[in-house]
Amino acid sequence: MVLTTVDKAQAPNEAKDLLSRAQTVPPAESRVIIDMVVTIISYRFGQITRQEVENMLDITFEETRVYQEVREDAIQEGLQKGRQEGRQEEAAGLVIRLLRKRFSGLNAETCAAISALPLAVLEDLSEALLDFSDMGELQNWLANHAND
Repeated sequence: MVLTTVDKAQAPNEAKDLLSRAQTVPPAESRVIIDMVVTIISYRFGQITRQEVENMLDITFEETRVYQEVREDAIQEGLQKGRQEGRQEEAAGLVIRLLRKRFSGLNAETCAAISALPLAVLEDLSEALLDFSDMGELQNWLANHAND
């Protein structure tokens, strides 16, 4: 609130003080404080760029502890998503190979539908395919599980 009430000339110094205090709180709270300070400063000074805010406040966001932790969290999240997608692609490939071995008429459209299934549904299909006696049963199963 201080940044919204102080004189415009004092705002950068008050913002610097808030940013230095933000380094002493947990990362999630610190990020909120930094975001609020940047937003208020940007608003008070007429939508200035991030670079201009960094220059005004004598900071570089990439050097802050919060930025590093948030960046590391984003990297870990990306890796997790990549691993999940890799498992899904691998499972889809295996199911398609098994179905091709069992049924000779597996077309590209059916393969695409199988490849689009989430991992949990692919796991269910990998068990269900053992009970299919023809392509019609596979098509019915896919129709019933398309939105899972």
